[in-house]
Amino acid sequence: MTRFRCAVHIVPRRGILDPQGKAVSDALHSLAFTNVSDVRVGRYVVVDTTAESETEARAAVKAMCEKLLANPVTEDYDIASVERA
Repeated sequence: MTRFRCAVHIVPRRGILDPQGKAVSDALHSLAFTNVSDVRVGRYVVVDTTAESETEARAAVKAMCEKLLANPVTEDYDIASVERA
């Protein structure tokens, strides 16, 4: 078994109200960052796991996201990286 470190980005789905993202967007506009059109605030999760291969580790983290880490109704997730730890 090999140890892998997996990084996951979880954000609210488009069309879902994101009050924290709206507050950040408004604050950026008040600081003269007028080119900002939208902000989504989410979570960054790092999972250390063991698996036989990178493919197996990615599949395990995908299952974790679908069952616990991300709410499939209101959130999207992206497995940003899977690297040997």
